[in-house]
Amino acid sequence: MKVQSTSKNFLALPKESSAYDSSKIVILSAPYEKTVSYGGGTAKGPEAIIKSSHFVEFLDDEFFHELCFEVGIATLPPLDFGKRFGKGMLDFLERAVAKEIANGKFVVILGGEHTISTAPIIAHCGRYPKMSILHFDAHSDLRMEYSGTPYSHACFMARVADFGFPMNRVVQVGIRAQEKAEFEYAKSLGVQTFYATRIRKGEHGEQWQKAIVQALPSEEVYITFDVDYFDPAIMPSTGTPEPDGFFWNETMEIFRELNRAGKRIVGFDVVELAPDPKARYATYLAAKLVYRMLNFAFA
Repeated sequence: MKVQSTSKNFLALPKESSAYDSSKIVILSAPYEKTVSYGGGTAKGPEAIIKSSHFVEFLDDEFFHELCFEVGIATLPPLDFGKRFGKGMLDFLERAVAKEIANGKFVVILGGEHTISTAPIIAHCGRYPKMSILHFDAHSDLRMEYSGTPYSHACFMARVADFGFPMNRVVQVGIRAQEKAEFEYAKSLGVQTFYATRIRKGEHGEQWQKAIVQALPSEEVYITFDVDYFDPAIMPSTGTPEPDGFFWNETMEIFRELNRAGKRIVGFDVVELAPDPKARYATYLAAKLVYRMLNFAFA
């Protein structure tokens, strides 16, 4: 299997730590951007994350070990979607992810707009049919269609519902922007939503991170992470930077609770980074997030 050269792979790992056959983890870039509602640039997100990762330290200070050398991380060439759009794009991406899962790899998908996330969710559901979904986002993304298409970044979770995934196994956290129809649809589906305002008002208690994890009914968890979940103070580089977002340590506490509860992260995607050269710290944060999530997944 062809992998990227050291200068283009995640963390700039040497060949002995990034060879496909010996790596347990693969990084799959999905630089897809066809629907934009405010700001654009997400197609450049995967490459920017990988470039920024070259400055992330190998030793993670949460666990004090160098995961990348222990398990190996192979970076695959970015997917070329060509003229594929909508369902054709999702089918193409689903096959690519399913192939890596079948090869025994832990798959990390870098977007790209959030539309792509339906595909890896479906692919992972094939391998982990009882899994739950933990969805970090400022938006619920449950619209039937947006800007004339059902295959918009604002609709990806509605397409997950169309697939037949049991939506009472979906936990959304950080939501602070949605339309009334989405709110009602989420309730009808049994989606468990932790709204930013309600968290801030203390309605989930001081240990709200624990409440989020307790809401996940399955041991196996797939994570889809839209970076606009974060507050614009630390993540301005995204299409719709909503105020009253979240910060690093309070987010890491959710992952700590996942591990304390014995939950197992089976795969994840990080999407909606629109890199801005004037805010390089935001791109670095996204790269650090990917590596930290891997450390939690393999803890």
